[in-house]
Amino acid sequence: MNDTAVAGWRESKWLALAEFVLVALAMIYRHWLPVSITPYLLLLAWISLRIRKVSWRSVGLCLYRNWTISLSLGIAFGLALEAFELFISQPLLIRLLAKKPDLDAFSALRGNLGTTLLYIGFAWTLAAFGEEMVYRGYLMNRVAGLFHNTRRAWVLSLIIVHVAFGLAHIYQGVTGVLDEGLMGLFLGLLYLRAGRNLAVPIIAHGVSDTIDFLLMFLGKYPV
Repeated sequence: MNDTAVAGWRESKWLALAEFVLVALAMIYRHWLPVSITPYLLLLAWISLRIRKVSWRSVGLCLYRNWTISLSLGIAFGLALEAFELFISQPLLIRLLAKKPDLDAFSALRGNLGTTLLYIGFAWTLAAFGEEMVYRGYLMNRVAGLFHNTRRAWVLSLIIVHVAFGLAHIYQGVTGVLDEGLMGLFLGLLYLRAGRNLAVPIIAHGVSDTIDFLLMFLGKYPV
């Protein structure tokens, strides 16, 4: 196979579609996957980037200007995102649907400091780092690339990926799916607004989830 053919295969829409099928299968059969779906999707993302010779830096894995700006913006947006969820989106969804998100999977956190600290570690690794790399860094770019990276393609990518992001939280019930989908949408917008930089959304995601777990420890979440 000559270099032109190899390059064409790497950029083939069929390769992208095959990856999307694998993502869909992982979501459908997530109950078969130990721990979390995120490490498996992250592995798929890494393989995809390696095959296509695309670096993580090119999809945003780098500082936004510098550490100070990245941390400041990440913390600020994380606090704003959490405040919006606690005082606006989640109460509104609970009122409309008459159901709180199903957070039984996190019931062990209540009053248990050791478990809470463990989950905060997961919040920064599997959730903040892993999910931002997968959904914002990998999938948003992959979907937009399938439609030639036009402005419309990025809007379509934002919608499709965050429907999937919401559905990835289906264990939280319909309220959790809608709430997480909305939070993911905001993180996607933040990713785009930061010039497709992952540092700010990673920090914002970690801050928001850390507050959630601390509130669960105190028995104050969901609202």
